Amino acid sequence: MILPGRRAPYALAAVALVAAAAYAAPALLAAVIPFDLVLFLAMVLDAGLAVPPVGALTGRGYAVRRTPPAALTVGHPAEVEYVWTNTSSRTARLRVRETRPDLLGGTLPPRMVTVPPRGETVERLPVAGLHRGHEEAGGFYVDSSGPLGLGLVRRKVPLPWSATVFPPLVSLRLRASVAQALRKRDAGMKPIRRLGEGRFFESLREWVPGDDLRHIDWKATARRRKIITRQYEEERRQQLLLVLDTGRLMTADVAGVARLDYAVQAALELAYAAVQYDDNVGVMTFADGVKHYVPPGRGRAGLKRVLDVLTVVTPSLVEPDYPGAFRYLAARNRKRALTVVFTDLIDRTASEALVANLATLRPRHLPLAVTLRNPELDLVATERPADVRDAYRRAAAEELLRAREEALGHLRRAGVVVLDVPPARAAQAVVREYLELKRRGRL
Repeated sequence: MILPGRRAPYALAAVALVAAAAYAAPALLAAVIPFDLVLFLAMVLDAGLAVPPVGALTGRGYAVRRTPPAALTVGHPAEVEYVWTNTSSRTARLRVRETRPDLLGGTLPPRMVTVPPRGETVERLPVAGLHRGHEEAGGFYVDSSGPLGLGLVRRKVPLPWSATVFPPLVSLRLRASVAQALRKRDAGMKPIRRLGEGRFFESLREWVPGDDLRHIDWKATARRRKIITRQYEEERRQQLLLVLDTGRLMTADVAGVARLDYAVQAALELAYAAVQYDDNVGVMTFADGVKHYVPPGRGRAGLKRVLDVLTVVTPSLVEPDYPGAFRYLAARNRKRALTVVFTDLIDRTASEALVANLATLRPRHLPLAVTLRNPELDLVATERPADVRDAYRRAAAEELLRAREEALGHLRRAGVVVLDVPPARAAQAVVREYLELKRRGRL
């Protein structure tokens, strides 16, 4: 598309002055039309001399490549590099309007880029993730000006950006608390091999009455001509499964942030703490059906798989299918695990399905329900009413909190460990509860 360049308004202003002067000197009126025609031809010719994008036929023009940061995290600024190259013999004067994925800010303000003949120009620009997720979009609208600045050519240059923005990284305060707990656990202790029904082979010994016949090593028995059995070391690595409800109750906002985002942050920090203790970590998300399932895995590889799921999970305005989700979980995870369910509830009647299905996890698993309180509701229930309307609001808030506490009590009586905390303190509270369960040997 050919458009007027940055100097075209000055030329048009000169034409307007000639037209205005024609009122006083009619002889100048005959020069206005030729002047307009010359200006139009000059704009077209100047636009024709503008440096084009690199073409398949000529191979000459401007091009751009992007070097994005290795990882993007919400709230952590990074830097992206653009390298503009010009293979033509003329200077490329470009006005660039970039479009990024929405989670990186969308459309940016225009900027000027000048690329010398047969040279390159490097741009380093800041980039920050606005919210977690994955999106592929992006490109440029580039205005290439002619040498006179009277005309330009606008073209769309596609350059898709497959951007993934991860949730905020684990806080330094949490890392310090986990490290301190590890030091307390290991202080003055020597590693002791505990023999039991684990999966790790420890040694061979002579069989004695009462040993499991399944553990007899027949090859060693044949060599030594007496019955030899295998001895195993008790397995200390435990299972942690993060279960996130992404149904309608998790779409509500608390202080402008979705409840699910608080749950994702708490789940990520809990996963980090579990990896520090060498526990296996997995994740499942569900709404009206199971959306993601990653079986518990060990170390950084397991944490990375959990992080990939937590990055893209989104809430939806549907009723969660608790029976289907917990049947799916029971069929795929038979080994005992601390099953942490991030959800919410209103009252006992509305939460009957949640309570009934959480209770089915026992005694095979240890269920921990993490529910997020609404600080605004707590405030309304405790503040002094100023008028009749405020009194009604306080009474309604107290009734909601009473019904909620009844549902939580029903969960506790069913043998579920319950953690009901404000969203801003969910991450620290759930990690602290995990460390306490580890200390007490509940897993």
